Amino acid sequence: KKKELSIDEKSLTPEYEIPEEKQKLVSELRKQAQAAGKVWLASDEDREGEDISWHLCAGLGLDEERTSRIVFHEITKPAILEAIEHPRQIDMNLVNAQQARRVLDRLVGFKLSPVLWRKVKPALSAGRVQRVAVRLIVEREREIQSFKSESYYSVSAIFAIQNADGSASEVKATLNQRMKTQEEAEQFLEQCKEATFFVKNVQKKPMKRTPAPPFTTSTLQQEAARKLGFTVSQTMMVAQHLYESGLITYMRTDSVNLSSLAIGTSKEEIVKLYGEEYSKVRQYQTSSKGAQEAHEAIRPTYMERTSIEGTTQERRLYDLIWKRTAACQMADAEIEKTTVVSNAGGEDSADSQNAALEFIAQGEVVKFDGFLKVYRESTDDEETKDEFVHVLPPLKAGDELTRREISATERFSQGPQRYTEASLVHKLEELGIGRPSTYAPTISTIQQREYVAKGDKKGEDHDFDVIVLKGKQISWKKRHETIGSEKGKLLPTDTGLVVNDYLMENFPDIMDYNFTAKVELDFDKIAEGKIKWEKMMKAFDKDFEPHVEKAITQRSEHKAGER
Repeated sequence: KKKELSIDEKSLTPEYEIPEEKQKLVSELRKQAQAAGKVWLASDEDREGEDISWHLCAGLGLDEERTSRIVFHEITKPAILEAIEHPRQIDMNLVNAQQARRVLDRLVGFKLSPVLWRKVKPALSAGRVQRVAVRLIVEREREIQSFKSESYYSVSAIFAIQNADGSASEVKATLNQRMKTQEEAEQFLEQCKEATFFVKNVQKKPMKRTPAPPFTTSTLQQEAARKLGFTVSQTMMVAQHLYESGLITYMRTDSVNLSSLAIGTSKEEIVKLYGEEYSKVRQYQTSSKGAQEAHEAIRPTYMERTSIEGTTQERRLYDLIWKRTAACQMADAEIEKTTVVSNAGGEDSADSQNAALEFIAQGEVVKFDGFLKVYRESTDDEETKDEFVHVLPPLKAGDELTRREISATERFSQGPQRYTEASLVHKLEELGIGRPSTYAPTISTIQQREYVAKGDKKGEDHDFDVIVLKGKQISWKKRHETIGSEKGKLLPTDTGLVVNDYLMENFPDIMDYNFTAKVELDFDKIAEGKIKWEKMMKAFDKDFEPHVEKAITQRSEHKAGER
């Protein structure tokens, strides 16, 4: 029931009702079910889906003899026919895991929210997973506020090397140490005035890069945010449309597994499009904490469908899923990485005061692009870009380098970054908090309840120094920049800060990350039939109720003291 706890206080079992506005619909469905020779329950293949099937049985009065539960993770003819060939009964372990989640969240919400109304302000609520998400954002904000930025000097050089044909090539290098002060940087540049620079050694190292595994719910949400600019909720909404249209597999999964059929059709498509040498069959293993039911990763239902019709958002997300799936079944990229170390003074530099100071130049050449032909994963820390464009000219130990310019640029240390929706999902998954079905609603809820707001932060204006050595002349320049500006980041509101601090002070156990992660693992154990859900509920409520009573009592005593 929407406005009542609807949980028996003694047994802690839920009390259900059919909402008044749905009575007519349920009545019509009940008539159709009674007239049918067979009823197939084909809700989603996860705990929520199993719970829905169980509620349909109860609400429609379905006859078990004429009712079968079928599951599939893609809406295609072969998958549905395969499911019909293998019907089963409703899995009550999965149902109970979902009931346990709902009951526990209800207990927390209905018992803790009134405490917040009295202590902070009316109409607040305290969701179980939402509160730890807010805690993460609050703690990150305070880390940022307490961070003290320090300046340092980064030294870079532009050298020239004479080629065999008489032309000159440029070599850009960075000093292997930072300079702590302006005086230290100036002193180093003074010493470079008379120095002669040589190549100390050249290392060429073959490297291989392997593709990322196929998408899970969280990695799809993160990559769609980085590459497409989608919010977490937007990604799930578009993915839902693709799934319902039979274009991708089920989009709530923490598995990186691919079916043998998907692997086979991927190989065929890769060989057809790019050639045999680009194909490499791979099977990935799921390693995330408390990975749920053995679903597949998110992939196209038909790999030969390289593009689709639909909205711009649907086409873009499908393209991302197709490329990630294809890439994970493609050959490694083969890269040659070249590292050139140069210093002043040649072989005698060991006696020099700056013997430990070396300029490092690095270049990478893609010898075989492999999976990079299709897809390159991005990160939270940098924009997607072509990393493999810098090619160094032919160099060998002993080559003399002509100094064109050496510059020392003042930089400022950066504090931790605020969370984006995508990076918050990553952190929640890393801590074992939440599951694929909860990431998007959690992040939406904390914003709707105004504990957190998505916004931009203006950076700080800085004047910085650049000291340049060119020829025998050292010059100083003042430049201006804005650093630390952030867009689309999650920021705690005043309400979020107050609520978080109050809950941390009065309910430290349920605000604890490990506690929340353990609850998720307990739900998993219920789903596996290893523990009874009623036992888990009673143990939780036994510890939780005294904390609530204590908070209410403290508030009442405080008010009495005021009177």
